[in-house]
Amino acid sequence: MALFFGIVTYAQLTDIARIEYTYFPQDDSDNTFSRFRAFFNVPVQLDDDAYLVPGFEYRNVNVELGEPVPFNKSDKEHFQNFTLTLGFTDKLDSGWRYAIQGEARLASNFESKMVSDDLIFGGSFYFIKDRTGRTSDNLPEKPWRLVLGINYSTTAGRPFPLPFVNYYREFAPKWSFGLGVPKSNLKYEFIPNHQLQLFATLDGFFANIQENAPIEGTNLIGENISMIVALAGIGYDWEFADHLVFYVYGGHTFINDIRLRDGDGNDVFTIDDQNNFYARGGIKLKI
Repeated sequence: MALFFGIVTYAQLTDIARIEYTYFPQDDSDNTFSRFRAFFNVPVQLDDDAYLVPGFEYRNVNVELGEPVPFNKSDKEHFQNFTLTLGFTDKLDSGWRYAIQGEARLASNFESKMVSDDLIFGGSFYFIKDRTGRTSDNLPEKPWRLVLGINYSTTAGRPFPLPFVNYYREFAPKWSFGLGVPKSNLKYEFIPNHQLQLFATLDGFFANIQENAPIEGTNLIGENISMIVALAGIGYDWEFADHLVFYVYGGHTFINDIRLRDGDGNDVFTIDDQNNFYARGGIKLKI
């Protein structure tokens, strides 16, 4: 889903690389969702505080439809996403940092060669005030960071920019919290380099269906597939080497919406809307 791709842009400016696997069974049905994701960024320093950040991301999504559906599901259970990004960030005299990123994305089931509807463009812009010690001198007693931004995508049904906001604060020894959209959490470092967290977040995906999916017995046609999930749970992070983090998160959804939509973003068929268990894990290289 475009919302998810947009709101992780800032995180990808601070992570150098990531490999991740998500498994998401659908309770009370034979449907399952799984995703492999990998990306890397290559920061190129242009000046003391200015960086150009080209990057690439790949996602492989499987939506296994074990339940009967009113459309031909052949070639409509496997989707891929290829994204090229180019970001730039610099620091202002006021101490605020700004970051801008553009992206071009192919997201489709790729039944045949690439078509125009597979291609999605997007862009994001952020202001960051960082007082955590990574980019600041004369730190406050309780370090904090504020990120404000917007994202725009040409995805169907997205005619307007979406906001991004996150406030992070270390409020006690070994304790910190983050509040915002798409993720809020509460972290505790119980031993050095090992953290537990409670979190609430969004996840999702969006992809074009090249040959479309006519809905049997209706005049409706599914032209793309989208998923938006809101969930809460617990996570574990282990920084096992400098800047290298192993992580695993588990939780349960409180919003689960997997649908086929037409070219205007209108719903044509709900694949699943039952709340379910969710698991995600991987390794990331962070700044």
